Amino acid sequence: MYENLIITTENGIRTILVNRPSQLNALNKNTISELNQLLIDSDADASVGVIIISGQGEKAFIAGADIKEFADFSISEGGTLSRTGHASLFNLIENLTKPVIAAINGFALGGGLELALCCHFRIASKNAKLGLPEVSLGLIPGYGGTQRLAQIVGKGRANELIFTAGMISADDAWRIGLVNHVVEQDELLNKALDIAQKILRNSASAISSAIIAVNAGFETGVNGYNVEIEEFGKCFGTNDFKIGTQAFLAKEKPSFRGK
Repeated sequence: MYENLIITTENGIRTILVNRPSQLNALNKNTISELNQLLIDSDADASVGVIIISGQGEKAFIAGADIKEFADFSISEGGTLSRTGHASLFNLIENLTKPVIAAINGFALGGGLELALCCHFRIASKNAKLGLPEVSLGLIPGYGGTQRLAQIVGKGRANELIFTAGMISADDAWRIGLVNHVVEQDELLNKALDIAQKILRNSASAISSAIIAVNAGFETGVNGYNVEIEEFGKCFGTNDFKIGTQAFLAKEKPSFRGK
């Protein structure tokens, strides 16, 4: 069904591998389209609670966008490319109702790092190399990298990484808060699965509300505290709230149904 993606779903966890290893898993138009459809379907699929995105092979998570597709673009075409990418994939991932974990193996450059940045958090293997090299091509990051990187690591560190077009190691990415964990490459997916399993023990509806509330704090003109109040109130109308509080009072473990 999907030309450039490998999908497995087990015990509520959907793992998506970008599968273009000969191109270091670079994002082309077709791959972005496939990810868009699969992520929309995954968000609507009640059997999926957590999504993990990684790259096929040992060399790359996603080593950027496919430059061949836009090397001859005009100003208007470049603007459309960025705008469409934001709407169809990068903003989509950030605002999914289910947690998305980036499991970064190898190179995460340009659009690949930008995809990792819009995931809800990131895990890296020790061989990972992360960077935004766009200025070395006469471009800037166009899929949200200038905004999300600064939000995550701070303005100064983001500026240095973008202006130098350099790559940093997984350990340096952890040191500046760009990734949450660094593990050996053969432990990467197991680490992501372990965290996903911990997430699945909790209320899906509450996690969805938490995603909305956290994201609101980074939206221009939106009062994140007010969104938090609204989402907090909504939780009281869910079955998960009843299940969670009743289990707590009975000193039992809750069995959530995500409703």
